[in-house]
Amino acid sequence: MKRNNYYNVGNVGNENNVAGANEFCPDCPTQTIYDPPITQFENYFHPQLVNVVQNIETVKQHHCCPVYKHYYTHTEKNVMVSSVKRRKHAGASAKKHSKK
Repeated sequence: MKRNNYYNVGNVGNENNVAGANEFCPDCPTQTIYDPPITQFENYFHPQLVNVVQNIETVKQHHCCPVYKHYYTHTEKNVMVSSVKRRKHAGASAKKHSKK
């Protein structure tokens, strides 16, 4: 055990000496050193009922979205077509083509 940077030096280098033989053993007084206390905790857990109230709010969202519904109208008209007008249109269109 190491305390204050000193190692236990009992019988260092004297492995062959027998107890009671001319050993040098200084008369060192015994010292007592107190380390700071170590705090040890033991935790015990007991169930505790905790009521949790959670409010739920429902929001109903309404959205307008276009849905196309087609309506068709029908009209009729009578048009008189004469062959005389066609000849004039044909002659006029022929003159336009010749200018180009």
